[in-house]
Amino acid sequence: MSPPALALPDSPDAVVAALASQDYVCDRRLATALFLGLKLGRPLFLEGEPGVGKTELAKALAAALGTVLLRVQCYEGLDIAQTAYEWNVARQMVEIRLAEAAHAIDHDKLVHTLYSREMLIERPLLRALTQPVSPVLLIDELDRADEPFDAFLLEVLAEQQITVPEFGTIRATAPPITLITSNRTREIHDALKRRCLYHWVEFPDVERELQIVRLKAPGASERLARQVVEFVQRMRTLDLFKAPGVAETIDWMNSLVALNADRLDPASVNDTLGVLLKYQDDIALVKGAEVDKLLDELRARSLIEQE
Repeated sequence: MSPPALALPDSPDAVVAALASQDYVCDRRLATALFLGLKLGRPLFLEGEPGVGKTELAKALAAALGTVLLRVQCYEGLDIAQTAYEWNVARQMVEIRLAEAAHAIDHDKLVHTLYSREMLIERPLLRALTQPVSPVLLIDELDRADEPFDAFLLEVLAEQQITVPEFGTIRATAPPITLITSNRTREIHDALKRRCLYHWVEFPDVERELQIVRLKAPGASERLARQVVEFVQRMRTLDLFKAPGVAETIDWMNSLVALNADRLDPASVNDTLGVLLKYQDDIALVKGAEVDKLLDELRARSLIEQE
């Protein structure tokens, strides 16, 4: 019997609506890329600045589809044992000791037992291939992993399978819906990118970011929400080491609400820059005169009342 299939969105507009049901605001281009990935059964490779919603997209998609999310968080030194599988060494040692205690070791039978399917410990990549219903597989921040890991992923992405040398090939029961994210701290191998559809996730425009803030920080007044979004949008044009992402906008908005701020002013901005910016050099660049300048620009556009 074939595994049950997920009910997938039948158009980019349906993707937008499905994600909106999980409070994720998706633009048309991203929705189209995601729809094509679902329709064609291809992984979707997402690049973009940190904090633009790449990881949240996978979470929202899994929730919208009603399926499990399996996540591989990449980092330097990541290997197969942490991402795909490893042998249950403790159980293997027990089997060896039992065979020795019986004083009748059948070598072939013992090897078969030691490297049987039951001895495999599944990590997220292998688990993604053995789910009865297609999961969402998130390979997050692939650029943080070492380049050889790119090559290991090729079999998973292209063939929907993992080959275990001691056991054999394990193929997907229900192919996972795979999203790969990268902050582009290094280039990902071309062979991997060719197996994926590609989309660059941009910072949202003012109106879309305002829509996101309204959903994620409902306690903010409309006036403060617009001031915050316009301020952050203008800040992203500065020569910062790390421009604030949408996640920082939401955190800043919630912080200002917690401080009972009803509008932006020099004191409230300077006191909370550490929520918005995460590098001291950026804070030093912005605080004081630059904050005053940005607020003056908002005031000139009648987004902040004259003092």
